[in-house]
Amino acid sequence: MKRAASPTPPIAFSSPEALLDWIRPRLPADAIASWGATPGTKSLRNLWLEICKGEASLLFLPPSQNETKDEEDDASTLLRVVNVATLRIRNPRGAVLVESHQLLSDGAVRYRHRILSEKMMPGEPVEEAVARAVREELGKAAVRILPGSYLMRVEEKASVSYPGLPARYVVHSVDAEVDGLPEEEEFSTEETGEEFEATEKAIFVRRHFWKWVADDPNIQ
Repeated sequence: MKRAASPTPPIAFSSPEALLDWIRPRLPADAIASWGATPGTKSLRNLWLEICKGEASLLFLPPSQNETKDEEDDASTLLRVVNVATLRIRNPRGAVLVESHQLLSDGAVRYRHRILSEKMMPGEPVEEAVARAVREELGKAAVRILPGSYLMRVEEKASVSYPGLPARYVVHSVDAEVDGLPEEEEFSTEETGEEFEATEKAIFVRRHFWKWVADDPNIQ
């Protein structure tokens, strides 16, 4: 399995204010103003922390490299690039575990209906990212990746966390087994991996809410 790519060279910023100064002329002002203000979104400080930690990088595409624009549109594109590990966890009945929603630190509820996922660190092996995701979000230590299940794909789409800033997700997906999960249809767990965000007064996830659903390849 692959490691998360290390951006070369990454765009670094000394402070959230420096990031804002750089990003302001490149994105709509109303989009930036919505970050952290609209329920379910994250703040500019969150984006800065993601960049500082290496969880995300910013890629500025000139018109000649922008394949998503029409030929008549010569605008450059700013992308948030994230490597993500995703886990399709099944129970003995064959149902798949999905995160139905999250409770954020500002009291907002963010609806998901997605399988377990975790942003990867630069150069982090998929196996380590998977183990970290299970430990921090499910509170479990033992996870087994099913042989031959690894797939990688690239998605470009709008970001729920940062409206107006398109995202490129390099998704590393695996099927996995995790022992000791509740057998009932729904349960919740406490997030244990965002102490840094809490210390830095950024928006963070307090609780994850899970449920078992019928297997569907469209759930990713």
